[in-house]
Amino acid sequence: MEEILDLYEQPYDPVSPVVCFDERPCQLIGNVVMPLAMRPGSPAKEDSQYHRNGTCCVLMAVEPLRGWRKVQVFRHRTKKEYARFMRTLVQEWYPDAQRIRLVQDNLNTHSAGSFYEVFPPEEAHHLMEKLEFHYTPKKASWLNMAEIELAALTKQCLDRRIADQTTLAREIRFYERKRNRLGSRISWRFTTNQARTTLARHYTDAKQSS
Repeated sequence: MEEILDLYEQPYDPVSPVVCFDERPCQLIGNVVMPLAMRPGSPAKEDSQYHRNGTCCVLMAVEPLRGWRKVQVFRHRTKKEYARFMRTLVQEWYPDAQRIRLVQDNLNTHSAGSFYEVFPPEEAHHLMEKLEFHYTPKKASWLNMAEIELAALTKQCLDRRIADQTTLAREIRFYERKRNRLGSRISWRFTTNQARTTLARHYTDAKQSS
């Protein structure tokens, strides 16, 4: 935990940026009956019946200190999608970075093994030279600031019925461009010193079990 918190306290470094990554499934839901649009004095109305049109997955990278994020939508949530997203992160979004310090959770696809299963060894090795993995502790994914940005995405963009992946991707692009244009940053205030006070019991438990 302290490794992640110490990382967050470091100043902004464009050469070695701290980037948080996370992903979430998204259900595609369509209307059975066309909803009624909002009118003066009357809110929008939609029928309780709906179509389930399957699911897709939203993958997000956010650089909190820069106020920048990038989101992609995939049909599936496998090693292939993770590896493709990370290749784009390295080659297109951060081509000049010497090292990307990547904060992510412990999902089994979030590893160098995914690169070697999807890409030739030379390309997988190049990605690993650019990425420095920092994993959040188990049961402490809240330490990943990408969860905060995903919560903002859910509230501002995904809290309604979206019937298909194409529409979802378009709506997310609007969200992404607006947030990046505004330079919306994440202000993280939970420090290592605060953790040692607030979570003192866990430090004691860890000491006793060692």
